[in-house]
Amino acid sequence: MELIPLKIEGAFRVALNTLYDHRGFFVRTYDRDEFIKHKLVTEWMYEYHSFSAKKGIVRGLHFQRPPHAETKLVRVGQGRVYMILLDLRADSPTFGVWDNATLSIEKPELLYAPKGLAMGMCTLSDDCSLLYKMDQAYEPKSARTIRFNDPALAIPWPVGEPILSDKDKAAPLLKDFLALEGAL
Repeated sequence: MELIPLKIEGAFRVALNTLYDHRGFFVRTYDRDEFIKHKLVTEWMYEYHSFSAKKGIVRGLHFQRPPHAETKLVRVGQGRVYMILLDLRADSPTFGVWDNATLSIEKPELLYAPKGLAMGMCTLSDDCSLLYKMDQAYEPKSARTIRFNDPALAIPWPVGEPILSDKDKAAPLLKDFLALEGAL
């Protein structure tokens, strides 16, 4: 297991030691001792499974406000997914910075996102499954969304016409969110 820092402070792509043979692969997807060594969260409250049936589905950019902000550990169980992280932490040297990673079942990896980051995703294939570990309980009153295609962020989404939820279609731009609620 190797932790590869992203552009956002405290966020990592986690490369896994995958054993392949003619039948497929075998991989350890979590190592508590390795996470302790790097001072990462090791206590997980929930694990969610998200399924997206079609290529081109965009979800996000989602997050929870403190005190319910979540650390997330994400991996793909099926398909290929383009992931985005956006730093919303007021005291972070990478505030406002976004980064991306493509996760796939063919090359198992994890994405570690500390508290205070918004997360979004776009399916690059049909039938995508994401598995999320969270260190905090979901609190609907703390849940927020930033518009995925905010022109100020200039995130290069790999889809022409995305499939979106009504919630994501109505999400505010980052500047409007910050003006109303401020950074995390």
